[in-house]
Parts: sequence; structure tokens; C-alpha cells
Amino acid sequence: MKSHLILIGYMGSGKSTLGCAVSYPLQQCFIDTDKWIEQKEGLTVSEIFATHGEAYFRQKETDCLKAMLLECAPRVLALGGGTPLRAENRELIKKLGFTVYLKAEPDTIYERLKDDTTRPLLQCDNPRERIRLMIAERDPIYREAADFILRVDDWDLRRLVNELQEAYGHEIAGD
Repeated sequence: MKSHLILIGYMGSGKSTLGCAVSYPLQQCFIDTDKWIEQKEGLTVSEIFATHGEAYFRQKETDCLKAMLLECAPRVLALGGGTPLRAENRELIKKLGFTVYLKAEPDTIYERLKDDTTRPLLQCDNPRERIRLMIAERDPIYREAADFILRVDDWDLRRLVNELQEAYGHEIAGD
């Protein structure tokens, strides 16, 4: 049996919001790995990117996953959008638990993030095109890492929490 419930997907797909919401009925601790890294580093993700670069941040994501392997109690984990890109991380994710890919269309993501200046990878001339290209590149990787895909374009938090609980419940029950 896999213990942790892991949420992956592109930035703005709702991993943190949905993870926090589903942690209550599951009675599991919620961990946003970006926040975990920020706490350990004493810097925001944007500051880490600016100060140390993306490669450094990606290593911190791997370090976080390794730390989560040591957690005995089941957790709900919301991973940063780039975490599954490393093959090493995908292996760690598979060991950690039941993984759900929160899939959203590029236009949905753009509408959610168009005014968000805290996303370092979207500080460019054409964020809509960057989102489209990055999702096209990442979608096969997210699919490979996922045990279940949950469409999140039509955001109804109660419905999504119920679908997520049902999928995770079947995994726990061994269905």
C-alpha cells in the first residue's frame, strides 16, 4: 500500500488549494513542498531562483522528497510543478505514494496566473505561449508519474475533493 497522497501538475492547477482541502476529511497533514523549501531556505521560491538559480531549487525539491520518504504517517503532498521533471524525482514519487495529476488546459492556467508576479518561470514577454509550450512538454512526464488524472478546468472544489478522496480511497483499500 502507498501511504502519501501526492498532487502533481503545472503551476496554477490547484495543487495547494485542493491538497489543503482534501487533507481535512482524510485527517492527514498537508505539506506544500514549495513552502517546505522556503521554510528550510529562509527565502521565497522567487528569491531562491534569483539567488541560487533553477538547478539549486530543483535539488532542493529532490531533498524534500527524500525527507518525505522518512515520514511514517500518511501526508497529502502538493509538489512544485517542476518536481516530476527529474527522473530521480519520479522514482521517489512512485515510492512515496498515490500520485494524482491535476490536469488543466493552458488557457485555464493563463487565466489563473496572468496577474501573478511570484512565478519566476512566467516572467517573460509572452507568458500565455510559455504556459502552452511548458504544458506540452510536461504533460507526458506528469502522465508517466501519475496513478490517476483529475481534470481541474471546471473548478468545483467540493466535487474535486470528492473525486480525489474516492480515487485515493480505492488505492488504500487495494482496489
